[in-house]
Amino acid sequence: MAVDSPTGVIIAAVFLHAATTIVCGSDSVLKLERLIPPSHELSLAQLRAFDSARHGRLLQSPVGGVVDFPVYGASDPFLVGLYYTKVKLGTPPREFNVQIDTGSDVLWVSCTPCNGCPKTSELQIQLSFFDPGASSSSSMVSCSDRRCYSNFQTESGCSPNNLCSYSFKYGDGSGTSGYYISDFMSFDTVITSTLAINSSAPFVFGCSNLQTGDLQRPRRAVDGIFGLGQGRLSVISQLATQGLAPRVFSHCLKGDKSGGGVMVLGQIKRPDTVYTPLVPSQPHYNVNLQSIAVNNQILPIDPSVFTIATGDGTIIDTGTTLAYLPDEAYVPFVQAISSAVSQYGRAITYESYQCFDITSGAVDVFPEVSLNFAGGASMVLTPRGYLQMFSSSGSSIWCIGFQRMSHRRITILGDLVLKDKVVVYDLVRQRIGWAEYDCSLEVNVSATRGGRSKDVISTGQWRENSAQISYTSDYYYLLQVVFLINILLSWNFRFL
Repeated sequence: MAVDSPTGVIIAAVFLHAATTIVCGSDSVLKLERLIPPSHELSLAQLRAFDSARHGRLLQSPVGGVVDFPVYGASDPFLVGLYYTKVKLGTPPREFNVQIDTGSDVLWVSCTPCNGCPKTSELQIQLSFFDPGASSSSSMVSCSDRRCYSNFQTESGCSPNNLCSYSFKYGDGSGTSGYYISDFMSFDTVITSTLAINSSAPFVFGCSNLQTGDLQRPRRAVDGIFGLGQGRLSVISQLATQGLAPRVFSHCLKGDKSGGGVMVLGQIKRPDTVYTPLVPSQPHYNVNLQSIAVNNQILPIDPSVFTIATGDGTIIDTGTTLAYLPDEAYVPFVQAISSAVSQYGRAITYESYQCFDITSGAVDVFPEVSLNFAGGASMVLTPRGYLQMFSSSGSSIWCIGFQRMSHRRITILGDLVLKDKVVVYDLVRQRIGWAEYDCSLEVNVSATRGGRSKDVISTGQWRENSAQISYTSDYYYLLQVVFLINILLSWNFRFL
């Protein structure tokens, strides 16, 4: 049976049917015969093709795999200011651009009709609207459905027409509301660096029909939010519950202006990864930040400023572009930076940022910053890890990307400090790890299959060979269809 011959698949299925006998009674006997008679010799190439089909079926079994999502966008708030990925929803699948957000629990997309949803985007992407009526597999989630509520999602409610509804408010004042949809999500399961298999799974996501605040503006408009939080309805939770992905995900966000990077449901393996424990029973990815050092000097900040005991603690959040410190930490932080570079230029305010006009133009005059966490893990920031650069009148203006949170005691570590690093969210061991890395390089990803760890190389380059991937996937689905037809025929013969 040749892989490139659909007819061969059908013939093989007929052979399988002819070799299967079902006997009714108190005992069931299954008569087995060779699928390929001894007299019919096959070449090695044909046997390899036969095995390949078998392996395709094995790989599609619902066990943990490496699920790959493309990454677009960049961290520079004056250019793009967000990282986003593409997700396929519905039948037939339609593609949507959604912001990668570890600070929220739900995947939602703009639906039709939608009040306040932007029609155009300055990110040079075509905005799309999900139409539940155009998907043959779409269904509404009712208020009585147990999926209407999740561990950390308390905003669910009931609309007058018995639809499970939601209303989200974000830290920037923007908001969205709508109702939940159950449909299929399609995604790529990476097998090797050159092979990925199209997969799909039933999935509950938000259908937004109202947006307010910054979500209405076209400057950074996308189709929705890709919630990667710990709640039961998050992307990672839903796929892990179905056995389609491990309860660990990783990203590596490129920090240059071209942006992009890697995001996988799986563990990106780096030998130099350091870990800090997650604060238990929190709705966000809270960690214990204990101190900040500038030029290896610990700043005079009370550690309680960073804890949930006196505020909202310290949160790692890809949905935030910059980084934020409460007053008690921001003031000594800026003072330490200013003192370190005072001899190289003057402090200025530029577009509401705390900046420095450095005559030499060299970023190397700025000190190294270290964020020190529980468990002995430190996140070391080079100057480009906490600064943004602008050019003005021949001088280089360097601005501190850390912003002040005067109205709230909370520390948020956003894309500014997360870029150019492998970041691992290990929900099984309840920890977060990171390691410096060039995110344009290939990554080694580990996932659990049958209780054992399996490594694959994921570069994102297999997308360039989409024809081969689609062909492999189409071949697998053809096998599924023929197998189902064979079962139906078997039952018909049984009752003749």
